Amino acid sequence: MLLTSVILVLREVLEAALLLSILLAMSHYLGLQMRWIFMALAGGILGSIAYGAGIGVVSEAFDGMGQELMNATMQFAIYGLLLVVGILLIWNRTGRQQFLPLLQWSMVLAVALAALREGSEVYVYLMAFRHQTDLLQSVLLGALIGGGIGFSIGALFYYLLVGLPKNRRLLVVLVLLTLVGAGLCLQATQLLEQADWLPAQSPLWDTSALLSENSLLGQLFYSLLGYEATPTRIAVTAYLGGMLLMATLLFAAWAKSRSLPEKD
Repeated sequence: MLLTSVILVLREVLEAALLLSILLAMSHYLGLQMRWIFMALAGGILGSIAYGAGIGVVSEAFDGMGQELMNATMQFAIYGLLLVVGILLIWNRTGRQQFLPLLQWSMVLAVALAALREGSEVYVYLMAFRHQTDLLQSVLLGALIGGGIGFSIGALFYYLLVGLPKNRRLLVVLVLLTLVGAGLCLQATQLLEQADWLPAQSPLWDTSALLSENSLLGQLFYSLLGYEATPTRIAVTAYLGGMLLMATLLFAAWAKSRSLPEKD
């Protein structure tokens, strides 16, 4: 149970931690106050507990597919918020300081939804063992180890981003946001397949032998790149479509921002 707990919690924590580190690096880039992060984490943690506690009711909705549909909706919502964040980052890259409240609230909601989504999975998992005293200790220890690894990787990733030259940092972050967004689209599509809202398909390939999703590197690739060892054709289409849409809109925003005068 120890290893299972480490893997499960690491998977959930790492995705939210990496997203948080990317947005924190951009806050540092723009010189924003960090108060928004406390709001985001507080909302996400409280929301994850409430969502996890009511997961039974949610799951019964839509003919027993409520949880899958709710999670898919949250994934698409985070994608949309990251798109807004990316566009506003580009808009403010020359120090215009415009639409900053919208930017901060978009980051708050993105992080809060990510924490809610991932945290609820951890909450439900831990609550399943609350009466199994013989397993609870190893489960909690595994959760602490997995969470510690996830947050440590997130912190390291943040300092790597902050350490980049300022003229390259924004470009790297925009690429990462695009990849994370594409991964969210892939995950949402898989949830819709599980809910039978999209037709089930056979995997296009299986790369489990090359890179297991349960390995640390596999978890990192899953969180950053949306890595899936056995994707279906619909999932791959969603991934590429999400990537293309975000890249196109961000490129258009970048081109538009270049035509505007820089702030003195």
